[in-house]
Amino acid sequence: MNNETRPVETVLIVGTGLIGTSVALALREHGVTVLLADQNPGAVRVASELGAGAEWVPGGHPADLAVIAVPPQFVAEWLLDLQKTGAARFYTDVASVKALPIAQAAQLGCDMTTFVAGHPLAGRERSGPAAARADIFLGRPWAYCPGPEASGDAVAAVLALIELCGANPVQVDPAAHDEAVALVSHAPHVAASAVAARLAEASETALGLAGPGVRDVTRVAGGDPRLWTVILSGNARPVAEVLEAVAADLNAAAAALRAVSARDGHAAIGRVTELLERGNAGQSRIPGKHGGPPRSYAVVQVLVGDRPGELARLFQAAKDVGVNIEDVRLEHAPGLPLGAAELSVQPEAAGVLADALRAHGWHVP
Repeated sequence: MNNETRPVETVLIVGTGLIGTSVALALREHGVTVLLADQNPGAVRVASELGAGAEWVPGGHPADLAVIAVPPQFVAEWLLDLQKTGAARFYTDVASVKALPIAQAAQLGCDMTTFVAGHPLAGRERSGPAAARADIFLGRPWAYCPGPEASGDAVAAVLALIELCGANPVQVDPAAHDEAVALVSHAPHVAASAVAARLAEASETALGLAGPGVRDVTRVAGGDPRLWTVILSGNARPVAEVLEAVAADLNAAAAALRAVSARDGHAAIGRVTELLERGNAGQSRIPGKHGGPPRSYAVVQVLVGDRPGELARLFQAAKDVGVNIEDVRLEHAPGLPLGAAELSVQPEAAGVLADALRAHGWHVP
């Protein structure tokens, strides 16, 4: 983006948690002046020490854009307060729910001409400014929801923010956004937590048998429960509808499996198979790399020692033969100082990579 025409030179970030601080770090990489505010002075201090910006002093020159990075229920109040003090020319937010803060902002009498709601579809299981990363938004969708009153300049400022963060702008209706994230983010988090909750009192034998499957299913369950409670309550109805549909499928599967155990269950098990097939179909529709259509990759498995620099050597070997690693997955061997790296590559490159790794002394099964 040409700095001479960039509509945002100074940005105020209100809320220096994971997303707010990550936005700040991304902007700082492009030379944007960033001011930081948070009700927790310690969070501002940590973010500042990370190079995210300087603490905001109210009453100064208005910022070009204020990014409200607080839970959904508090966006409208912050928007009203910031607008009353003239903190910025334009305003946006990054809350994961859109209909609620927009409706509350209108009810409070906020100036909707200067506000464009937004939501970057990015995050980590960890929270707080120390977990922030400047690259967290790269290639990720960033929903934005301009209302009918939003000015063209306000929309341009938000689009400039999204571009500076390296994300892909997606204009969407607020209600459609909330239904979408209920399906692809919020309900899956609850479902993952329900599975993970079964592990809280699991035997050591069961935990000792845990593999990558259960880790994949429960990964997002490591998020902050308090933060997720706020998010879920702000999008309660759409999430409830998705969970009810998931629960119906699970109940039907459970009933079928009960029938299988009680009698000849050939017909009953078919209902389970049907659910698994629908799961295959749904999983295959998840967008692939860079948001494009799903791709089928070949997997090259290689044993890797648990030593410094091993992955770097592995990637260098792939680079030397011109093979791009599309994805990588690590599985540690319990009780042993090694693990297995699964390298996803283009099918035509699998043999080239496997031969090169063997030539360099790697063990490729």
